[in-house]
Amino acid sequence: MPTCPAPVRRLDADAVTELTSAAARLLDRHGSATSPALLADLPAACAGLGATLHRRLRPVDTADGLFVLRGLTVDDTDLGPTPGHWSTVGDAGALWDVVLLLVSTLMGTPIAWDGQQDGRFVHNIVPSPGHESEQTGASSSVLLTPHTEDAFHPGRAHLLLLCCMRNHDAIATTAASVRLAELSEADVEQLKRPVAPILPDDAYEQARQFGGRPAPVPTLFPAPDGLTMRYDPAYTPQDGADEAWREAYGRLGGELARVSVAVSLEPGDVLVVDNDLVVHGRVPFRARYDGTDRWLKRASVRVGNRPTRPAAEAGEHGYGQTALTAWAS
Repeated sequence: MPTCPAPVRRLDADAVTELTSAAARLLDRHGSATSPALLADLPAACAGLGATLHRRLRPVDTADGLFVLRGLTVDDTDLGPTPGHWSTVGDAGALWDVVLLLVSTLMGTPIAWDGQQDGRFVHNIVPSPGHESEQTGASSSVLLTPHTEDAFHPGRAHLLLLCCMRNHDAIATTAASVRLAELSEADVEQLKRPVAPILPDDAYEQARQFGGRPAPVPTLFPAPDGLTMRYDPAYTPQDGADEAWREAYGRLGGELARVSVAVSLEPGDVLVVDNDLVVHGRVPFRARYDGTDRWLKRASVRVGNRPTRPAAEAGEHGYGQTALTAWAS
């Protein structure tokens, strides 16, 4: 698996200063990165940013389905120790929460979930004791299986942003685009069929207790510019699937593994992933829990009027989960 062949968009020093200064002003004005008033202020703040930032911070627009935004820098000493759980982060790295929210707003509308990390719009991804072998961002000792973010839900993000705060061990995020995979027409047709459901992952305790019947969903579906994908094998029960579908699903997994890349983020890097094209994961690592472990911040973005999903998704129950938007439309 190659390391960091992902497209890179670089911010020059002036653009970095403009972006971080806007974030600092918002944080100073509102006092907290989680303030509803700060969230409501994001569109106006973005409107005041220059053309270079608007051009650089456009959504993903290549078949790779991702890029690394580079040029921002994080002071490791000022950041403080990596917390042992997202709930203990407090205001650590709050400026970077706002930077990530500004980047998200330039691309679309930030979203959050009422059932995950207390409805925060920026999640902290850190290894946590007792969660080492789970298929969630809090794990460490196992391969985080490549997946579509929040694949169980029809309101899932169109774009996923991962901002690196700390990565002393160069732990790689994996990514693979369906647009680079080589699939037969027969396999594509099989995977357009809604055969198996996708269940909520372990980070959604309330959703996993939802009493509604899981509905089968298609894995692949066409969009005006090519195939799009909804894929999470760790949470896709295949007991009721027929053999032809299971074989096609297995070949898709093999192709995604073949075209997968490993992106080792540096502090300040922001990995932007098109969640309709690209599945992402993470290689295993040994967490030390000594304040120096890998630490990412994550934001989810919805892009308006994007024709990448089947109309039938509108009828899904979403396992009772509600997607929250950063401001009233």
